[in-house]
Amino acid sequence: MQMSDTKTVFGLPKLPYAENALEPVISARTISFHYAKHHAGYVDALNKLVEGTPFAGRSLEEIVLQSAKDPNATAVFHNAAQVWNHNLYWLSMAANGGGEPAGNLKRAIESDFGTFKDFRAAFTKAAVGEFGSGWVWLIVNRAGKLEIAVTADADTPLTDGKTPLIALDVWEHAYYLDFQNRRADYIAAWLDKLVDWHFAERNLGQVSDSPGIQAVA
Repeated sequence: MQMSDTKTVFGLPKLPYAENALEPVISARTISFHYAKHHAGYVDALNKLVEGTPFAGRSLEEIVLQSAKDPNATAVFHNAAQVWNHNLYWLSMAANGGGEPAGNLKRAIESDFGTFKDFRAAFTKAAVGEFGSGWVWLIVNRAGKLEIAVTADADTPLTDGKTPLIALDVWEHAYYLDFQNRRADYIAAWLDKLVDWHFAERNLGQVSDSPGIQAVA
């Protein structure tokens, strides 16, 4: 593969809400550190890492998928995946979120998990049980079914050919200033008050060609 002279410059996407919009669950202080320090740091590092390499000029998703297969591009993968994961995380929340989903998403959850209560219990168990840093996802698997996935560090379901609908960040920097070591409380509050089921349902609707998945009307 030829080296590329194309410059790839990824920017830090604008948050879809004000830094204090998710209070009292997630404070403006946490958002400031998480978004403007951690997320921004991954963006800056990625831009430096891909400049003048075969990854330059490629989309973020392409970089994630290609670097995951390259043992010499571990640093590129870690930073690209963390940028992608964080982009989805911010969109997975809304100021008036939480509660139970409706419509096609609710029907899919009931079909694949039994009840929403069953889904919530399984999602919570997965998130609490992740040892160390990582992510918890509601995904559409290759068979077109909903599934809960857990990934460590920067890993993402994208590399397994799965489609994430929402992402929950369980790295400590996502919650420690507000919840200290009480990860379970953070997860419960996230599900009760923040998760954006409308966003998840829109994502589900884009998986219209997968078996068992009905597009949102």
